[in-house]
Amino acid sequence: MIRSRQLVAVAPVDPSKLAVGDVVLARVAGTVYLHLVSSLDPARKRVQISNNRGHVNGWTSHDRVFGICVAVDGVSRGDAADKVLTAEPNDRP
Repeated sequence: MIRSRQLVAVAPVDPSKLAVGDVVLARVAGTVYLHLVSSLDPARKRVQISNNRGHVNGWTSHDRVFGICVAVDGVSRGDAADKVLTAEPNDRP
């Protein structure tokens, strides 16, 4: 669980690699928040997001998921680094 005022590190994410339990940075109603991924719908390219108290906030599309939490207070979060979006060689300046 991430508590208020803890320092988090977020990196761009490949939404197709997300798993239940990942913490993502997503836009909801025009504001960007950290949310817990509680379910996946790969066919419709969306994830269900929830808060850390078990309340389901709803579904959001992959294009509204901007990043994944890779560390909290300097401690890495499991396999989150494996889900970071990397630029293709052609995309680099």
